[in-house]
Amino acid sequence: MAFIGIIGGSGLDNPQILSNPKDEVVKTPYGDPSSPLKHGTIDGVNVVLLARHGREHTIPPTQVNFRANIHALKSAGCTHIIATTAVGSLKEEIKRGDLIIIDQFIDFTKQRKMTFHESFEPNKPVHCPMADPFDQRLRDILIDECRLKNFPFHSRGTVITIEGPRFSTRAESNMFRGFGADIINMSVATEAALANEAGIPYAAVAMSTDYDCWKTDEEPVSWEAIIKIFAENAEKVTTLLKGVISKV
Repeated sequence: MAFIGIIGGSGLDNPQILSNPKDEVVKTPYGDPSSPLKHGTIDGVNVVLLARHGREHTIPPTQVNFRANIHALKSAGCTHIIATTAVGSLKEEIKRGDLIIIDQFIDFTKQRKMTFHESFEPNKPVHCPMADPFDQRLRDILIDECRLKNFPFHSRGTVITIEGPRFSTRAESNMFRGFGADIINMSVATEAALANEAGIPYAAVAMSTDYDCWKTDEEPVSWEAIIKIFAENAEKVTTLLKGVISKV
């Protein structure tokens, strides 16, 4: 039976979506995860919720202990992980409030622990395949639910993950568009890579909150604008999550 880990991102650090919630404080060989694990159920399915940046959003992107987070979810028994994330749009057609079921990432981070393997056993190197980092079955379930709920969404998208916490320069934003990226954030590539190494099927649903800074006819992105758009549209994400859990 599925046991779903949900990683709540910006704007969904601590959603109240679980029945009979109960906190568990955990330790891992990689240090403390970002928050206690909140255990509960959705439609009778066991779910555990972890706040990527802490429940009060106190942890900057690069300081998130991604290894501890993934290890904690795996140790708790999670068979699948669904993550949420706020993203900037790098394409005109991806509008504010749209959902994106991500299918590829470009990693543009520079300072993070990106692997559980700090050494190899003699003559046993481990190189994790990453051609398709997001689980197709989970993606299909999310896509079908978006269609069922008639949400504005995009069935695929390439996210570029930057270090943060600063936003991009306009030159960088245009460069990322030239790379072929559709959306931009500060978390998903690291998380997806580690989930794949841990052998846990992982998918991410993104919400577009802004146009980064490449659009010169708009104000550049600000944190206040991101939170405003996410707050206005957060119910779509929570409704989506509650709808898909029993189908995993």
